[in-house]
Amino acid sequence: MYTGDTLTHCADGGNSMKVCYFDAFSGISGDMTVGALVDAGADWQALEAALRSLQLEAEYQLEKTKRKGIAASKFSVRFAEQKKHRHLPHVKKIIQAGELSEKARENALAVFRRLGEAEAKSHNVPIEKVHFHEVGAVDSISDVVGACVALDLLGVDEIRCSDINVGSGTVETEHGTLPVPAPATAELLKDAPVYARGPQTELTTPTGAALVSTLAAKFGPLPAVRLLSQGFGAGDKDFSQQANVLRVLIGESSGAAEATTVTVLEANIDDSSPQVLGYTMERLFEAGALDVTLTPVLMKKNRPGTIVSILAVPEQADRLAQILFAETTTLGIRSHQATRRVLGREATEIETRYGKIGIKYTETGTFAPEYDDCRRAAAEHGVALRAVMAEASEAFRKHLNS
Repeated sequence: MYTGDTLTHCADGGNSMKVCYFDAFSGISGDMTVGALVDAGADWQALEAALRSLQLEAEYQLEKTKRKGIAASKFSVRFAEQKKHRHLPHVKKIIQAGELSEKARENALAVFRRLGEAEAKSHNVPIEKVHFHEVGAVDSISDVVGACVALDLLGVDEIRCSDINVGSGTVETEHGTLPVPAPATAELLKDAPVYARGPQTELTTPTGAALVSTLAAKFGPLPAVRLLSQGFGAGDKDFSQQANVLRVLIGESSGAAEATTVTVLEANIDDSSPQVLGYTMERLFEAGALDVTLTPVLMKKNRPGTIVSILAVPEQADRLAQILFAETTTLGIRSHQATRRVLGREATEIETRYGKIGIKYTETGTFAPEYDDCRRAAAEHGVALRAVMAEASEAFRKHLNS
């Protein structure tokens, strides 16, 4: 990174982080999460000791199994029949009494707090009156704490998650037959990308949904990482259509090109003036569009027209679409999701005989002088724009080699 007269290279774009990526192509549950994390390298003995410290009078088992030919770890909890209905304070007391790291304890409490909020909203009762039913049972407490401990044992700094397969059909609960996803699961996954594919059964449980919705920093494609390990956690059922496993990928962030999900908006226009389209482009950029392009095309009845293409973060797509409707004559807008890969960029200033010029550069060695700075310097000094750009580029190269 360049500061003042010194330039150093950041090969990895900064301090690397350990990332855990949940690949929930067949859903996610608490026991699948624990099994996958141990399969990926979490110390089983240390994890089991942490779970025993909860004093739940349970036995914990980890065994190797297969789902559609994929070797996976199956985590299970065995215990005598106990009181199933627990309030949030009871669960908190159990977790706080356990011999856990501060990070694992805080994460486990946060997961149950979020789970309680979702159950309270689903049943329209105060959170302090929520009975956790199945999710308050010994196995669910063990699943949540086990997952949080395993993540801590692996030294995970950030959690990412794929789009989540929630399943379909119905599920039997203490409230009777409910649609999939169950109300609490749907509430927990609000704003998360979900879909249904495969067997008609519950693939994502409230416990699994609570874990990812509480702990995951982002949902979407796998980020750029140096892959260290992978693990598979087996679900209870063995489906004929797909492997009933949760995969986790553990890696170190590389600072290289990152895949991000963007929304692409497009409209074909054949009756707006160039002035209107130019102004619309300015408004779209001011409103936060990542990119806007105007492409000349030949439309129906041989009429010349323009395709307006907008690249946007998904949260801003509606706002940008409203601007396009307001400023142009289009009656319809196409939209679709796309994956965008961008290089991590740094910005600095370089001293030249025409003054200070901003430079943007990446870890791959590509760089470019800031156009506005070069334009201003060219006008002030009465020289050609290309002369200023060449001067800035040469000055930056010298600093790279110094």
